[in-house]
Amino acid sequence: MELGKLPNDILQSLILDKLQNTRKEVIVKPAVGEDCGAVDFGHELTVISTDPVTGTDSEIGTIAVHVACNDIAASGAEPVGIMVTILAPEYASIEDIETIMKQIADTALLLNVDVIGGHTEVTDAVSRFVITVTAIGKSTGKKILTTSGAKPGDDIILTKFAGLEGTAILAFDHEKELAAEFGSDVVNNAKNLINGISVVREGIIASKHEGVNAMHDVTEGGVLGAVWEMCEASGCGAEIIKSSIPVLPETAKICGYFKINPLRLISSGCMLISASSGSNLVDRLLSEGIQAAVIGKMTGKNSRIMLTETGSLIIDAPKSDELYKVKKRFD
Repeated sequence: MELGKLPNDILQSLILDKLQNTRKEVIVKPAVGEDCGAVDFGHELTVISTDPVTGTDSEIGTIAVHVACNDIAASGAEPVGIMVTILAPEYASIEDIETIMKQIADTALLLNVDVIGGHTEVTDAVSRFVITVTAIGKSTGKKILTTSGAKPGDDIILTKFAGLEGTAILAFDHEKELAAEFGSDVVNNAKNLINGISVVREGIIASKHEGVNAMHDVTEGGVLGAVWEMCEASGCGAEIIKSSIPVLPETAKICGYFKINPLRLISSGCMLISASSGSNLVDRLLSEGIQAAVIGKMTGKNSRIMLTETGSLIIDAPKSDELYKVKKRFD
């Protein structure tokens, strides 16, 4: 099998089709493209998500906290606490674990979430660090935004820049090689993108904006993978304009060097939003210092296409992330 998340058809047949949900309190259930589950306890909704980080050792604690809390933000809820599981390889040192825990603690403090529990062990079951973070959030309203809420005619908004997280990871993991090719300024700029991988602010802003129907944080599979997942969850089609998707020069250079597609590269820090009035939301986000752009529309058709300068391309279901193509060459 390929590295990365299970393909969505296999996820559906092997995992989701075997689940039986019987509790009426569970109001958002597992589905392709959904970021969170949600439980209605009466006075408020509790939103829960869990994510592992397996693609890098660099800044792994920082990434793990952000990725889990991003899922909560994509539902329009506020992250409150996290539980952390650290599986350390046998070669790990005390200093390694201390560094990772500092990253976790600092990022949790930045997001105003508490670390409320977890588990840490050294095991020969892993060859490098694996961190899983489960995030818990709350929503005092009775509406949870889901990936399935997108509607035909909605504008599709993307915050920040395609390939943001993957660019940072590649810059950390291949710093010397990339610096020799492009210079240290490009690499340092790329590494600094790690500071922009939270979508909690835009999630809170967008969730309060009239006309927002769905949100989905962009992770493995990149922007195009997230578009496909939103279409699959909502039963809509999509028409994306390639030239409207923001890509940083550093991302373009690094992806060109490794011969990978930035639109299929892991992109934590980007939020995909489906809204009835995209330009108004973009203006609101820009006023808060958050880069955002309308990149296309949801449609009532079955087709999921991207318009290019020379024609159109079908947006296929996400496969193994572009990051893993690079990792295969160097592992």
